[in-house]
Amino acid sequence: MTDDVVVLGSGYAGTGAVKQLEAELNGEADITWISDVDHHLVLHESHRCIRDPDIQERITFPCEELKAPSTRFIHARVEALDCEERTIELDDGSTVDYDYVLVAFGSQTAFFGIDGLEEYSLTLKSLEDALEIHEAVKAAAKEATRDDPAQIVVGGAGLSGIQSAGEIAEFRDKHRAPIDIHLVEGLDNVFPNNDPVVQAKLAKLLEELDVNIMTGEFIGEVDEETVYIGDDTELDYDVLLWTGGITGQDCAQTIEVDQDERSHRINAESTFQTNDDRVFAIGDAALVDQPGQEMPAPPTAQAAWQAAEVAGTNLARAVRGQSLDTWTHEDKGTVISVGDDAVAHDVMYLSSFVDTFGGPLAETLKKGIAARWISDVAGPSAALKAWPDM
Repeated sequence: MTDDVVVLGSGYAGTGAVKQLEAELNGEADITWISDVDHHLVLHESHRCIRDPDIQERITFPCEELKAPSTRFIHARVEALDCEERTIELDDGSTVDYDYVLVAFGSQTAFFGIDGLEEYSLTLKSLEDALEIHEAVKAAAKEATRDDPAQIVVGGAGLSGIQSAGEIAEFRDKHRAPIDIHLVEGLDNVFPNNDPVVQAKLAKLLEELDVNIMTGEFIGEVDEETVYIGDDTELDYDVLLWTGGITGQDCAQTIEVDQDERSHRINAESTFQTNDDRVFAIGDAALVDQPGQEMPAPPTAQAAWQAAEVAGTNLARAVRGQSLDTWTHEDKGTVISVGDDAVAHDVMYLSSFVDTFGGPLAETLKKGIAARWISDVAGPSAALKAWPDM
């Protein structure tokens, strides 16, 4: 009997794994791909839609067009996974059987128990989120005046927060909109726990875009009009975007495998196999062990992209009863956009010449990273079409 291999999620990890599985198995098993959205989104470029929603056409690709004809795609949300019965329950009440499953349905935004934060903030985890932020910023600007500008607060100065603040600033400048932008970070610097030179360059670019950087105190409470920061600071807002962290999807709690008790991200070996040898996990949904290292693989697009190929191969190997490959994340550097500018750091093949740089080279590198991924999943013509907007 042919094995049923199921992949959950259409992010970098899920999409990349499906493509690799199709190449590896070549009909040896039945592949089912399940996602709560019907497209793959180039998530690390989704912030571009905050400035210009038309960019969605360049960074979203229908799953039906990406998959092989023999792969079955189901547009549905996973509600539960029963490891004993080897079944996946979907939001329409139907179930899908599996012999092997790859959990790659990503994460959701963590609100850390901050009163009012989940209720009143917007997040950036999907195309719909990016478009909602665009509409909210546009509406706030329309109601504002030069004497009473719209107040946009971005909570969290990691990658998403920095890039979102940059896009909001470019929207403001393009439309001459009366907007004040505040970037709030509880730790002492933007891009926390990273190289001080990178932090300084990013802060400089944000300041040149007239973004007010507020670091060193955490958001403690939010109501429908005000963000309360530290003990003494109150910041009224019209739009609040929260980008401050991730936690596991709710349905991960139904999966009876080892997982972090607080976040419910699934513990996986460097082969992506969990303590249930029929269940594999990858990407933001997982804490993937790294041989010889204390910390798991980072929850980044780069790591998911790298891991997907090995995960797909290992699912095929599991079907064949073969030994599994191990994966170790190789950090190829970081490139962060700030509006139309960018900063690159510790980029492979360039770091021996310069550790940190900006300008046209960094901007081109940022475009190239997005174009390469798009080419891998959707073909060179799609990458060429997207290039000008990256």
